[in-house]
Amino acid sequence: MKLYTRTGDKGKTSLIGGRVDKDHLRVEAYGTIDEANSFIGWALALLAGDERFDDLCAELQKIGSSPK
Repeated sequence: MKLYTRTGDKGKTSLIGGRVDKDHLRVEAYGTIDEANSFIGWALALLAGDERFDDLCAELQKIGSSPK
């Protein structure tokens, strides 16, 4: 299946404020935050239900639900 965009790639992506290079610091930061959030969710899934980790789970939930 082929996928076409109206703007093309050319090594750029759209962010609020306009198009930037895909190696732009903001794109890297968004990816890093996404990876951290994924890891937090994974850790919560592994620790949930074990009362020994209730305090840690509460802290991870605060981190994972912080305002964007």
